[in-house]
Amino acid sequence: MKIKVVNKSKHVLPSYETIASSGLDIRANIDKPIKLKSLERVLVKTGLFIEIPVGYECQVRSRSGLALKKGISVLNAPGTIDADYRGEIGVILINLSEKDFVIEDGERIAQLVFAEVKQVIWEEVIQLTDTIRGAGGFGSTGVK
Repeated sequence: MKIKVVNKSKHVLPSYETIASSGLDIRANIDKPIKLKSLERVLVKTGLFIEIPVGYECQVRSRSGLALKKGISVLNAPGTIDADYRGEIGVILINLSEKDFVIEDGERIAQLVFAEVKQVIWEEVIQLTDTIRGAGGFGSTGVK
């Protein structure tokens, strides 16, 4: 699938780090480093603008290395970029560690994953079909 992209950043386009990667690493495009204190969140600009085909979305996900080693996560993970959005991609990061984290220009801050989506048409009914689980919620299918 081809994705149209306008790159107004100072960096190369996002890329897959390995042949089997599902996510493209995306970089911060900032004029000066951002100090992200413990439990703070920030919107980090990327300088990228994309055109996604209708029927697809782009998911913004945390990078596992940043999450494990530094406690840095995408706050609304996965974030969704809709097919009709044409603005700059921004990434909402949160620092879940106890230490400050400095985001540098060009740092790989998140990953983009493209996925097919289907819109639904609601069918309003009086009752839903019964199942074994029924209305059992969180933890209802696990060991008791």
